[in-house]
Amino acid sequence: MTFVATRAARGNLDGVEIEDGKLFIARTPPSSPEAARDLALRLNSMLPRVRITEVLSEVDAWTGFTDKFVHLRTGNSPADKAALLAAVLADGTNLGLARMADASRGLSYHHLVNVAQWHISDDNYVAARAAIINAHHAHPMATIWDDGTSSSSDGQYFRAGGRAGGGSSVNAKYGIEPGAVMYTHVSGQYGPFHTRVISATMSEAPHVLDGLLHHVHQTDLRIAEHYTDTAGATDHVFGLCHLLGYRFAPRIKDLKDRKLYTIEKPGNWPLLTPLIGDTVEITAILSQWSELMRLKASINAGNVLPSVILRKLAAAGAGNTLSRALRALGRIERTLFTLQWLSDPALRQRSHAGLNKGEASNALRRAVFFHRQGEIRDRTFENQSFRASGLSLITAAIVHWNTVYLDQAVQHLRAQGTAIPNDLLAHVAPLGWEHIALTGDYVWNPVHTSLRSVRNVRNPFIPRAA
Repeated sequence: MTFVATRAARGNLDGVEIEDGKLFIARTPPSSPEAARDLALRLNSMLPRVRITEVLSEVDAWTGFTDKFVHLRTGNSPADKAALLAAVLADGTNLGLARMADASRGLSYHHLVNVAQWHISDDNYVAARAAIINAHHAHPMATIWDDGTSSSSDGQYFRAGGRAGGGSSVNAKYGIEPGAVMYTHVSGQYGPFHTRVISATMSEAPHVLDGLLHHVHQTDLRIAEHYTDTAGATDHVFGLCHLLGYRFAPRIKDLKDRKLYTIEKPGNWPLLTPLIGDTVEITAILSQWSELMRLKASINAGNVLPSVILRKLAAAGAGNTLSRALRALGRIERTLFTLQWLSDPALRQRSHAGLNKGEASNALRRAVFFHRQGEIRDRTFENQSFRASGLSLITAAIVHWNTVYLDQAVQHLRAQGTAIPNDLLAHVAPLGWEHIALTGDYVWNPVHTSLRSVRNVRNPFIPRAA
C-alpha cells in the first residue's frame, strides 16, 4: 500500500492515475506487432491441406491417444481405431453417430454405437486428451509460446435446440434462447486440457480451480499462474487459489469500482483512502485456519472438487464461519493483486495476452462444432459432456497437428535463408483451420508414415537474412 501510494503521489504509476479519489487505468496496448501478423499469414498459408480424418489419424500415430479409450469391461485398447475415431469425431463435430455412419465409408451405425458404448467415457476422454497435451507440451515449438506453467479459462455459450431446448437455461447475457456453457481451460501453449459443461445461468467462478488440479487434467502441465475474465474473479476464488498454490491474475473489467482492504487503518494512506473499503477480518482467518488447512488437504487428495466447496460456501452466505474466513483471505490476496496490477505493467500485459489465447481458441471450437447449426441437442448431462470432451480433444489434436507443421514451415523458411526470430513466433497461434476440410465424406485412409511437405507460398513481408 505504501509503495503504490508513494508512486501514485509522484505520478510514477505507468498507465495509472488517481485523481480526486478516482482510479483511472489506461487501456493495455496490443502486444502483437504487425510483423507477427504478417508472419502468421505466411506460415499458415504453408500448412498442408488435409481432411479432419487425416489430422486425427496422424495425431493418433504420433501420440497413441486412441489406446487410452480402453474397453470399459476388459480394459483392452480398441481393435477398430477407425470406428473409435469416427465416434469421437461424431461427438466433437456435433454430427451424431447416425449421421456419422451415413457420412463414413464402411462403418455401420450399429458398429459405431457398439464402439461408443464400450469405449467412450469421461475418464477415457481425459486420458486421451492428456496424451495429446503431453506430446504437444514436449514439442520444441510449443516452448516458444509458454513453458507450460500458465493457463486461462473461459466459458463459451452454445444454444440448445430440439429436445435439449426445454431443459436448458436462459441467460439474458446471451439472449432469449436457452443454452449451455462449455467452460474450458487452455494452457499458455494453446492446448485445451480441461472442459466441463455448466448451466448458462451458473456462475463460472466455482469452476476456475477444477481444471487446474493435476489429478483432474492428468497432464504434464504444472500450472502456476492462471487468468480469467471478470466472471471468475471472486474473493473466494482468490483465497482458495492462494491456499492451493496458484497465482490468480484475472482481467477484471470493473477493477476501479472494487474496493481495497487493509489490516491497518485506511488513514495511513490518504491518497488511497477513497479506494479502501474496510479492514480485513483477521480474527475470522485465525479462528478457521485449521479448517482452511483441512479444506486444502481434502482438495489436494482428490476427495472433493473446488467447485463443490465454492458453491456450498456461496450458498451458506456470510454467516458461515468458513465462508467468512476464506472470503477474508481472498480479500487480502485480491488487494495484493490489485496493487501489483496498478504498479506492474508487465502483469497487465501478461494477463491480457494469456486470456486472449483462450478467447482466440473459441473461434476454432465454434468452427469444429458446426453440425446441427452448432446447437446442443442432447438432453442428458452425460451426452452433453461427451460432446464437450470430443470437441476439446479434436481441438487439441488440431492444435498439435498445426504446431508440428508450423515448425516444419519455419525450418523450411530458415533453410532458405529467411530470418524468423522467436520473439515473432511467440505471437503465431496454432489455431488455424482454413487448411483443414471439416465437411464432406469422412474417409479413414491409411496413415501417412512420414511428415507431409509444406506448401511453398512466397511472402514479400519477411526479410531475408543478410
